[in-house]
Amino acid sequence: MKVTKGGTVSGLLKEVPIPRMFHAKQTFPRPVIRPEEIPDAVAAELSKPEIETRIKPGMEIVITASSRGIRNVDTITKAIVDFVKAKGAQPFIVPAMGSHGGATAEGQLEVLESYHITEETMGCPIRSSMEVVELGYSERGKRVVIDKNAYGADGIIVSCRLKPHNAFRGDYESGPCKMMTVGLGKQAGASMVHGDGMDVIALNIPTMAKVVLEKAPVLFAIPCIENAYDETCLIEAIPAENILEREPELLRYAFENMPKLLPGECDVLVVDEIGKNYSGTGVDPNITGTFSTEYATGGIRVQRTCFLNLSPESHGNALGTGLASAITRKIFDDMDVEKMYPNCITSTVLASARIPCVVADDKEAIQICVKTCNKIDPDHVRIVRIANSLHIDKIMLSEEYYEDVKAGRYPGLEALDEPKELEFDRSGNLVTPVGSE
Repeated sequence: MKVTKGGTVSGLLKEVPIPRMFHAKQTFPRPVIRPEEIPDAVAAELSKPEIETRIKPGMEIVITASSRGIRNVDTITKAIVDFVKAKGAQPFIVPAMGSHGGATAEGQLEVLESYHITEETMGCPIRSSMEVVELGYSERGKRVVIDKNAYGADGIIVSCRLKPHNAFRGDYESGPCKMMTVGLGKQAGASMVHGDGMDVIALNIPTMAKVVLEKAPVLFAIPCIENAYDETCLIEAIPAENILEREPELLRYAFENMPKLLPGECDVLVVDEIGKNYSGTGVDPNITGTFSTEYATGGIRVQRTCFLNLSPESHGNALGTGLASAITRKIFDDMDVEKMYPNCITSTVLASARIPCVVADDKEAIQICVKTCNKIDPDHVRIVRIANSLHIDKIMLSEEYYEDVKAGRYPGLEALDEPKELEFDRSGNLVTPVGSE
C-alpha cells in the first residue's frame, strides 16, 4: 500500500486541531491474588479432597496452556505442573489455542514461548500438534474432536482464564467449556464450534463440551479470573462433573470485576497499542465498544476509533484492525496475514481482518478520526486515549471532560494534572505517555 507522508491526505488533515488533554486515574474494586501468592493459591485449590484424589502416582497428565495474554499464566501453569509432580504423576503441556499461532504446531509453540512457557521454564515436556481425535457428535449434530496428545493421556487438567467473550453472549463464553471445545479442538474443533455463526456459538460450546466431558479423561478445570487492573483475583479448581454448573456462576463474577471507561461515551477513542496479548480482536470490545458481530454489546459509546501500534507479542497477528476507523502505517507494515487469516477463516468472522483507513503516523490517525466525526462541536471534541484495553486505570481525556471530572461527575475518575498539548516527534508519533509521570 502506498501511504505518502506529506501527500494529499496529509494536506487535508494538517490543520485539524487536536484538543489539549489531561491525565486521569480510574479506580475500581480490587480483589487480588498477588503473584507471590499464586503458587500457594493453586496448591490450596488442588489440595481440595475432591480434586487431589484424582491425581494418582504414575498417571500421565496433560495441562492446557492457551494463547491469550493471561496475567501470571506462566506462574499458574508452573504451579500446576509442580503439584502434579509432587503427587507422583507425570505432567506435560499442550497448547490449547484452536487455530491461533497460524494454525501450526510450530506457531503455537512460539506463542507459548512468548509467555515464558517452555520445557525449560516449566520443567516438563510440551507436546504441540494439530492432530485431533474424533469423540462423537453433540446433541446439535456437531462433530466433536480433541487434541490427540491430550486424548491419549490418563487425565486432562483444563487450565484457562474465564472472562466475557468479545463477540457473543451466553451462559458459557470464554472459559473451561470453550477451552475444551475450541482450544483443545485445535483448528478442526474451533472451526466446528464457530461454523454455524456467532449467533449460535453459545449453544455449541456447552453441548459440545458435554461430549468432551463424557468421552475424554478430563479430571477438573482450574480457571483464573482477573480484576479491573488485569491482576489475578480468583483461582478455582472445579471437578469435571461440576464444570457445566459452576462456569456460568463464575462468568457473572468475571463480569462484575471487568473495568470500563468511566466517561461512558466519547467522539474519538485512541488506542496506543493493540495485540493478541490484550484480546483476540486486538482490543477488548467489552471496553472499547468495537464489536465484530451484532451478538454482543457493551463498552464505551464511540463514533471513531484509531489504533496506533501492534504489540511485538502478536507476531504480526493484527486481527482486530478492521474494527478501527483508522490505523497507522506502522501497524499495516507489521501485519502478517498468514497469522491473521487462519483465525478469521476458522471463526467465520471476517470483519476483524478488514483494512480501515491507513495514515502516515499517530497524529494523522487522530486527526482523521476528529475530522470525520459527524454532528460534533469541533471546538469541544471528546477524546479518550488508552494505552491498551487491558490497562485502563490510567487514561488521558480531552479538555472537554476536565471541569466535569473536577466536579466529580464521574465517580471513580480523578484528574491527575491540567490539560496540555499532546507532544509528537518529528515522525508524527506520540511522545506524551498515557500514564502520568
